[in-house]
Amino acid sequence: MQQLKSELTQTIPEALKNFDQLPDSAYIRLPVMKGLYGVSSSSIWRGVKNSTIPKPVKLTERTTAWSVRLVRAALAAKAV
Repeated sequence: MQQLKSELTQTIPEALKNFDQLPDSAYIRLPVMKGLYGVSSSSIWRGVKNSTIPKPVKLTERTTAWSVRLVRAALAAKAV
């Protein structure tokens, strides 16, 4: 049991562990989004398409990320 807990802790991205402490100007990547929403990558992209999840921004040609400010607002609206 302890080993399983240790393995799960190691797989959680640092940004997800510290999401509440991130500044609104920060960006998060797909693994953190999956952890926040508790869904698969496909479900994240489906939510973006359906406008239930904020659209990401392209930081570079191969790097896509979400604004922490927009994600927090979407999660708060979902909780209401």
